[in-house]
Amino acid sequence: MQLCLPIETECFIPVDDSVRLLDQVLEEIDYKKLYLAYSSKGRNPAVAPKTLFKILVYANAQGIYGSREIERACRMNLAFRWLLQGQDAPDHNTISRFRKERLSNCIEDLFTQLVQVLSKLGEVPFTNLFVDGTKIEANANKYTFVWKKASQKNEVKLQEKTRAFFLEKLGNPELPEYITASFMEEVRSAWIEEARKSDVTFVHGIGKQKSQLQRDIETVNEFATRQAKYEYNNTQFRERNSFSKTDPDATFMHLKEDHMRNSQLKPAYNVQVAVESEYIVGVDISAKRNDVHTLIPFLDRIRMNYGRNFENLVADAGYESEENYHYLEEQGITPYIKPSNYEYSKTRKFQRDMEFRLAMTYSPEQDTYLCKEGRTLSFHSIKTRTSTNGYRSQAKLYQCESCEGCPHLGKCYKGKYAKKLEVGEQFDLYRAQSMKNITSEEGIKLRVNRSIQAEGVFGVTKQNYGFTRFLTRGEPNVRTEYLLLALGFNLNKLHSRIQNGRIGQALFTVSAAA
Repeated sequence: MQLCLPIETECFIPVDDSVRLLDQVLEEIDYKKLYLAYSSKGRNPAVAPKTLFKILVYANAQGIYGSREIERACRMNLAFRWLLQGQDAPDHNTISRFRKERLSNCIEDLFTQLVQVLSKLGEVPFTNLFVDGTKIEANANKYTFVWKKASQKNEVKLQEKTRAFFLEKLGNPELPEYITASFMEEVRSAWIEEARKSDVTFVHGIGKQKSQLQRDIETVNEFATRQAKYEYNNTQFRERNSFSKTDPDATFMHLKEDHMRNSQLKPAYNVQVAVESEYIVGVDISAKRNDVHTLIPFLDRIRMNYGRNFENLVADAGYESEENYHYLEEQGITPYIKPSNYEYSKTRKFQRDMEFRLAMTYSPEQDTYLCKEGRTLSFHSIKTRTSTNGYRSQAKLYQCESCEGCPHLGKCYKGKYAKKLEVGEQFDLYRAQSMKNITSEEGIKLRVNRSIQAEGVFGVTKQNYGFTRFLTRGEPNVRTEYLLLALGFNLNKLHSRIQNGRIGQALFTVSAAA
């Protein structure tokens, strides 16, 4: 008979293994907020919260995301056993509850602390912030969409139908302008009480004759149910045009992973990531489909977490707007944002299309433009736009007195009347400065690094880590899920840079990047 003894896992984990580095770095973090999520009364948890957090971070670093897969790894994988330090392996329910109930209120604080540890190591200098976004599919059914226009259209029809019904049944009452589901329920309750006092018997089934009062009560009940559904929809839409029934925080978006090539909309989240020195330093989850509206709340979140701004912001054309430029100017951040027409401006088609616009001469004294044929475009009016955040941008409109007889009519202007020119002076100044920044030697270097570092994060997490779809539902849980991934990514990146002797290297050189 052979005797089997417990074997110490310490000797099986290499000295330079990533799990040892992970354990060492995560020991530098203060877990006070995590322990506040537990009650001080009762017995201690079977697995220490700090240990469970390390296990989840290491699992994400290894591309293991499901609670059952993590449970299996804790039982079978030596690295996970080493992290447990003799504690019992947690079951999948413990892992799932910990991720959803304990981490949601402190995960961002833990992530911020890790970045600050990296900063103390000289890895994150808080200088250049590379921002990019991607859309990741939500854990929601494909065909559970609710569209804002359809919902509002049907609600208007229901309101009209309900109003006509009440006017008929109640005579000429003072109905509210907007008939709510609660108002309908009050009328229904009053009619039920009336039926009780009148000894009206409610009947059901085939061949039974319902009284008029019973039919009216059932009609109001149907209206109230439908109205309650529309009122719920209105609370979920917020600034969106759609949401999913199975995950109301998810919005229907076009994804790059469109294998059927039919531009099918899927429930998804817009994930925003900020990177410096190849490390993820900020994560935001947005329901907005357009990146341009996500930048300001994202940068506010980063400033709140670290108590400081980065010196430079490097982003692609999807983030360009006058509002964003104005915000960066107020915050003292230098913009390196590619203009939305940057690539198009280098084509021959752009030169042809802009031939007549570029040939115009501006007279600041008279506030007029002189076209190629010597005709004057005078100031006409000011056009004001207000963004969803309340920012007001203005553009001047100039109009030519007459384009009749112009030899370029049809090329310069294809309308029926006289040519109009819209000029956003403030936006043009912001764009010109950003264009100057990105075309400088430093700007070229930063743009190359944005492609490598920010876009590289999504390439690694999707292709290498296999993270292409969220497992949890609801924005708080989705945020926790991606921050865990970011923690694992950062610790893997630190280990890789140590192994390759790249500690302290914040930027790739242009020649090396090419």
